[in-house]
Formats: sequence, structure tokens, C-alpha cells
Amino acid sequence: MDAGVIFYLPEISDYEVRRELPRAGKTRGLRWLDELGEVVTYLPLTTGIMREAAILWANVRQQGLGTAPEASLDGDVILGAQARSLDLTDCAIATTNPGHLGRYYPAVWWGDLVEA
Repeated sequence: MDAGVIFYLPEISDYEVRRELPRAGKTRGLRWLDELGEVVTYLPLTTGIMREAAILWANVRQQGLGTAPEASLDGDVILGAQARSLDLTDCAIATTNPGHLGRYYPAVWWGDLVEA
């Protein structure tokens, strides 16, 4: 962020991290996630994003390249649709799984960003 990079916190990512914290009694983690949402740009889910995710999911499945079991919600495809909604050219998803997410949007291993 000091270098002028804009970070987005996609709502689907917030959900995937946040959902386990109350069950595990990790109140400090919940506070940290709340604070993160105040520092970075929060990217909410919309009907348009979910519709785009459904199209992306179908297209990748037709190619035989799904990223999750067919019955699952598949957060990766939702995250990809959220990233695509930004309509940015110099942007990537920072992840531990660039192979899967790269099917929907440019993705890089997050550690490369930390080490840069």
C-alpha cells in the first residue's frame, strides 16, 4: 500500500475467512478482519457479479476445468467474477492457488507480492 498499490477485500473472501472465526472463538481475528475492511477497499457482492460468476462457472465446466465439486458454491469463481467487475487492466488476484483462480482472472501467488 505504501507503493501506491490498491488492495481490494472481496466480500466472498471476507466471508470465507470470517465464517470460521466465531466458531473457533477467535475474537481477535474478527476484530482484525473488521479493521482490514476499514483500511482496504471493500468489494461487495452484487446481483451482476453473481450472474457473471454463474456464466464463468458454466464456461469452465464446459471445458472440463472446474475448480470445486459441482455441488459446491465455488468461491473461486465468485472471486473471479468480483475481480472482473473492477474492469482494471493492471490487476491480479493475490492467492495461494493461482492455478484455479487464473481460470477466471489473472492471479499471482500472494507470497510474490510480499517478497517484492
